[in-house]
Amino acid sequence: MRVVVAGGHGRVALAVSRLLTAQGGQVCGLIRRPEQADDARAAGADPILLDLATATTEEFAERLAGADAVLYAAGAGLGDAPGRANPVDRDAALTLADAAQLMGVRRYVMLSSMGADPASRYPKDPLVETYLRAKGETDENLLSRSLLDCTVLRPAWFRDGPGNGRVRLAETTGIGEVDRADAAAVLVALLATPTTSGRTLELISGHTPIDEAVTALTHPAAPDPLVGSRSQGPGE
Repeated sequence: MRVVVAGGHGRVALAVSRLLTAQGGQVCGLIRRPEQADDARAAGADPILLDLATATTEEFAERLAGADAVLYAAGAGLGDAPGRANPVDRDAALTLADAAQLMGVRRYVMLSSMGADPASRYPKDPLVETYLRAKGETDENLLSRSLLDCTVLRPAWFRDGPGNGRVRLAETTGIGEVDRADAAAVLVALLATPTTSGRTLELISGHTPIDEAVTALTHPAAPDPLVGSRSQGPGE
């Protein structure tokens, strides 16, 4: 499988690159600065220089030649202007989706954020609210596209631990945390499981092996009685 990873120098993206190449896959990592290339290569990816914030549909399409799947793992943080989302958090992901449709690349996995919602209200921090709204708008747009097989993953707060390969992955998980290593492994599993398309999934650490957690999503299941009705928001 040949995967194009947007935000190829991020810590989760680099972990995804290592896992995919270890499985015999090919990874093209879209990076913003030349000095990031060595890290991408060390993770097994072919680094391709492209500024996501300004790239056009045609420029993205050129980088998607021969791709089987796309992972959008880029994020710009909270920005500095309430009410004005950074292009990397919304516009670039949608432009990349336009390019994927143009090139016939159906599989698209979006690394989003727990709490993403186009109607998010977070008066304590307008920048957080802007960020979550942008992510939510992006997720809804991607899932509405009939020409894409899109899965949205919304992990909880990241930790830097080594991961233990056990998670809770569901439409609603409740609050929690997750190691970046486990989030990367879940993304790799989702890329290879297009039957999860059309779904928005939350992710926290748990007790279910990752392969089992992803496989379970392809079959009807009873509601998880341990899952609460409240999702984690920033700063909680």
